Amino acid sequence: MSSPLPARPPSVLAACRGAFLGVALLSGLINLLYLSGSIFMLEVYDRVLPSRSLPTLVGLCLILLALYLFQGLFDAIRSRILARVGAALDEDLSQPVFQALLRAPLVARKDGGDGQQPLRDLDQLRAFLAGSGPAALFDLPWMPLYLVVCFAFHPLIGLVALAGALVLVVVTLLTEVLTRAATKEAAAAAALRNGLSEGARRNAEVVQALGMGPRLGARWGEANGRFLAFQQRTSDVAGGFGAMSKVLRMLLQSAVLAVGAYLVIGGEATAGIMIASSILTSRALAPVELAIANWKGFVGARQGWRRLKELLRATARAEPPLQLPAPCRQLSVESAGTGAPGSQRFAVQDVSFQLAAGAGLGVIGPSASGKSSLARLLVGVWPTWRGKVRLDAAALEQWRPEDLGQHVGYLPQDVELLAGTVAQNIARFHPDPDPQAVIAAARAANVHEMILHLPDGYETQIGEAGAALSGGQRQRIALARALYGNPFLVVLDEPNSNLDAEGEQALTQAILGVRARGGIVVVVAHRPSALAGVDLVLVMNDGQVQNFGPKDEVLARVLRPVAVGPEPKMPNVTPLKVAEGLGAVS
Repeated sequence: MSSPLPARPPSVLAACRGAFLGVALLSGLINLLYLSGSIFMLEVYDRVLPSRSLPTLVGLCLILLALYLFQGLFDAIRSRILARVGAALDEDLSQPVFQALLRAPLVARKDGGDGQQPLRDLDQLRAFLAGSGPAALFDLPWMPLYLVVCFAFHPLIGLVALAGALVLVVVTLLTEVLTRAATKEAAAAAALRNGLSEGARRNAEVVQALGMGPRLGARWGEANGRFLAFQQRTSDVAGGFGAMSKVLRMLLQSAVLAVGAYLVIGGEATAGIMIASSILTSRALAPVELAIANWKGFVGARQGWRRLKELLRATARAEPPLQLPAPCRQLSVESAGTGAPGSQRFAVQDVSFQLAAGAGLGVIGPSASGKSSLARLLVGVWPTWRGKVRLDAAALEQWRPEDLGQHVGYLPQDVELLAGTVAQNIARFHPDPDPQAVIAAARAANVHEMILHLPDGYETQIGEAGAALSGGQRQRIALARALYGNPFLVVLDEPNSNLDAEGEQALTQAILGVRARGGIVVVVAHRPSALAGVDLVLVMNDGQVQNFGPKDEVLARVLRPVAVGPEPKMPNVTPLKVAEGLGAVS
């Protein structure tokens, strides 16, 4: 079973509430222990030096050593807790984010952006939690403690420290305001840049053959320049304010020393108070400086978390339905309609027909008539916007995707295999496939002998997207994948586009084999040879059914031979064309 997608992504962080409370408690202890250095200097200047007591100095040093050891221990524990919170977040969200990544193109329009951005967001969030940024944020609330101690030393020292703290807080807020928009734009530009490079890489052969490299390089360079410009703006703002905060902290520390010296001269403070207040002021403002230094990472992690929440909410599933029995009787399409994800336009609409077990349906029609959209509707890739698609009596949305996939075989128009072995691809990457089922699927697609002639047979690594195979080999192995496990419904979209005569004959035998065992086959075709194994034909035009019925009757009504020139015809192929002015639905 796949990991369910959380309906409320923030609950993942809420589950770490106990760990965050522990980090807050440790931060309180650490900041209390940070007072050790100031108190030590106060005692040395006001007690040890006037009394010249060596035992007192040794005792203070031992106490300070113990306090520093505890401080270091608590700091290390806090860092380990935050690192484990990041790891726990990754463990809880990695599978839901990956599944959401797979579902995102099916529920939203593909915009050509960076498809791997959610995984990068998760990595950035985990890295931020394991870094020094969260520790600085947990230390910030303790700044008033140091200011209270400064006021306890002398009101004037407290006022100077408070003024410096306010200035640094304003610097922090300015950093947030001035970097927010630039960071968001940089992320969008990075997504566009990565999407362009990934698209060009996937289509490297076309890019090379058509000489498109320089033009695509120019587009990528423009997007990259935009990304660098926004990133540079963010870095400049954060770096400038970071440098300013360092200067202000050193200036404030010197100002506190000067005020302390003035008070010592006036007899209103001791030398110990002067030194201790300077150290204390520096410590009070350190979290602000550290927060500014980590602000870029903080903003990036925050925006990544927002994108992850939006992705998970957009692709969240309801509670998994009850597991249904395997379908075995019929496929029913009831006034169904659908369209591309993110679109408002129906690609197919008001489609109705019914197929009994053992039926074979050929879907034909002109280009852009809705044939492939109908195929996606039948296998549940595109959800039904209207009407129902049912296997036996159950609508497709009543099935869990992992359960429905066991009863459906699908060969898309654009064949995509995944990096791995031939056997893994046929078995749909099942962790423990039945070897006999893999071989049976290969035999059903008539590719068993072809696979045995590959370098390592079924264990041959096919490379990314099946790059080690020819187009025909990829299509036939994808057909075996569609037939794996003897699915009840098999939908084949242009299954013979890359096949030779031998491959087309094997395709026909595979279609007849599915029908003979009581399955249902739907074949989307342009070439009539793909229809040899079906007994019914459905004609699509403009997203609607124009004709449906027995193959011979429908073909006689709506198809006519196309006149061919003197060029020799391909063997066993009769060019046909959908006649203009198709008749009404039969």
